[in-house]
Amino acid sequence: MLSKHENEVMSAVFLLCDGTDSCLVSPLDILSVLPAKKQYNPEKVENILHDLCCDGYFDLITSERKGETMYVISLKENGFNFKRNAKQRQRDIAFRIMLAFIGAAATFIFGLIIKGIFG
Repeated sequence: MLSKHENEVMSAVFLLCDGTDSCLVSPLDILSVLPAKKQYNPEKVENILHDLCCDGYFDLITSERKGETMYVISLKENGFNFKRNAKQRQRDIAFRIMLAFIGAAATFIFGLIIKGIFG
């Protein structure tokens, strides 16, 4: 399971790849897509990219173009499944909340029935 920062960076990479299996991006491209309030910097993004690469989400090649660092990112199977897994997690959370609500309602009704019988 990805941390919040890894999740945001992976979302940015997925958005920048735009449905293709690979893309060429700079750290500034990634930073422009990330939320401004999180205070990301290029070094932090690079560390997160390397962590995601080690986790098997994509292949990462670092290169230089006109003195600027560029990343060649090739999505792997986990990278392609990222959005689907995120939607599945949201469905699981919604299901658990609904199940807790139904359990609370059933407990309340059962309590009223017991109170009516013995009270």
